[in-house]
Amino acid sequence: MKKIIDAIEYDYLKYKKAIDKLCDKYSILNRSIIGKSCAGRDIYALKLGKSTDYSLITAAFHGSEHITTNILLYFIEDLCEALTNAECLAGVDTRKALVGRGIIFVPRVNPDGCEISIHGASACGSLSESMSRICKGDFTHWNANFRGVDINHNFDAGWRELRSLERQSGIYGPSPTRYGGIKPESEPETLAITKLCRSGRIRHALALHTQGEVIYWNYGDEKPPRSEKMAEIMATSTGYALDFPVGLSMGGGFKDWFISELKKPAFTVELGKGENPLPIDEAPKIYSRVKEMLMLFSIM
Repeated sequence: MKKIIDAIEYDYLKYKKAIDKLCDKYSILNRSIIGKSCAGRDIYALKLGKSTDYSLITAAFHGSEHITTNILLYFIEDLCEALTNAECLAGVDTRKALVGRGIIFVPRVNPDGCEISIHGASACGSLSESMSRICKGDFTHWNANFRGVDINHNFDAGWRELRSLERQSGIYGPSPTRYGGIKPESEPETLAITKLCRSGRIRHALALHTQGEVIYWNYGDEKPPRSEKMAEIMATSTGYALDFPVGLSMGGGFKDWFISELKKPAFTVELGKGENPLPIDEAPKIYSRVKEMLMLFSIM
């Protein structure tokens, strides 16, 4: 049977159509809009199962990492298919494993950034000239949102310390990457995620990024209960290394905020290896390596 999700670049229009097709085919998949981007694009959440609390898996905080949307959509489609047909996925009996459990997916946190990375200046509208100057005409590596704010530097966890490091690196304002905004949670994409998590219904969270084949699992000295054991299981499943971020990669991120504010386990997984954006035709290979991890994370 032909799959809905393919190894193609999902710009916003194709992404919306893919979500429509998945929800039309699988009635067990519930869609909601948890917010809108700076440019007014919908930020979708997809929910499976019913529970008092949910595993949360997110992707595409950075525009040039839009391949992470493909990988998460692969998993959503495979899991829906397995549940519908009472089949196993990655060796797990999906129906039994998800009894009393639920999962929320946000496959594209930063739809504007992905659109800019894929389509370049044509995705920037009236701001195309100013944004071209910011990135020196290289939109392929654009990570920020429509306002030039890096969403994964905009969370309220060590934000002020990170701002100091940004300035030491010469980043004072809107940039293709690593500018944290005027204040924590200044961006609607950030607020959409924090509002979802502050509902109290998320028990642990995962953010998919590229690249490096590493797993980040703590925030400084903060290590919520279950975090280390979960990280070890994820590392064993994938063969990825457990690591600790340094410099401009430390603080300001979703994982850091989730651990710091909610005191629950959260992880960043850097998928694949190479230079961002990773070639889209590598998505199936990367997914095959992390499929078991995604399944295990969903039911832990």
